[in-house]
Amino acid sequence: MQNLAPIALFVYNRPQHTERTLKFLQQNELAAESRLYIFSDGAKTQQDEAKVAEVRSIINKTEGFKSVKVIERLENAGLANSVIAGVTQLIKDYGRVIVFEDDLVTSPHTLTYFNEGLNYYQNEPKVMHIGAYMYPLKAENLPQSFFYRAATSWGWATWDRAWNHFEPNIDTLLNQFDNKKKAAFAIDGTMNFWKQMMEFKNGKNNSWAIRWYASIFLKGGLTLNPSQSLVNNIGHDGTGVHSGINDIYNVIINPKPITEFPKVIEENPQVYQIVKNFLTNRKGNLWDRLKRFLIEKLNK
Repeated sequence: MQNLAPIALFVYNRPQHTERTLKFLQQNELAAESRLYIFSDGAKTQQDEAKVAEVRSIINKTEGFKSVKVIERLENAGLANSVIAGVTQLIKDYGRVIVFEDDLVTSPHTLTYFNEGLNYYQNEPKVMHIGAYMYPLKAENLPQSFFYRAATSWGWATWDRAWNHFEPNIDTLLNQFDNKKKAAFAIDGTMNFWKQMMEFKNGKNNSWAIRWYASIFLKGGLTLNPSQSLVNNIGHDGTGVHSGINDIYNVIINPKPITEFPKVIEENPQVYQIVKNFLTNRKGNLWDRLKRFLIEKLNK
């Protein structure tokens, strides 16, 4: 496969997660032909310095790729600024990029899926993002991959033509939403995407991902997704910047390659409904929610 996208991996202070993420990435079929760029953020506090150093000793020994370049920041930029700067740089140099954070395990076919999708939809302006994660949907007879409005951030890829529309300014984004758009953006009110936008505005989160999804949504863009996840997030153990302790989104990774991509460039209404139903019912009954709440409190 020609013209493989570079891989951006963003790491911070989780050596065990970083090691696992790299181990699974190395087992990808296209690893040996792919260029890997590892962005290591500087320590935010003195307590983080030892863990950051431990992560750096791991990433500086990384092999199994066509090339490995480690970019170590002296200061702490934070996840959002690191991702935006790293993605922007690689997009400028290569015109496309595949993005991972340090808490994702992949299928051996994940890089193949990304590169095939990037090639297949390169000249389709409406397709703006490729995601590798999908909720644990129980429905049968789903297509192998489909178009959807929301952008997932657990393993993703994009092109320069799409990233050029990324709008980091929250006010510029918020000003383009009316009530109808707010409801559609939040998957008919089943997701807290609008709440995340307001929390960013009020300084309660620093998410690049919600601004990226909003940028795609406001352009009428679509995201390509597998119906069975090609990644699993191992960061829901309380160690992540934005991740609590949660098993709702835990998935069994698809062991097979994706060989079918949608030809019609529009959101799949059947899968949209299935995802919406999952999101509506995902939190379980009152007892399940109470149990999760107590576990999270005890682990803080």
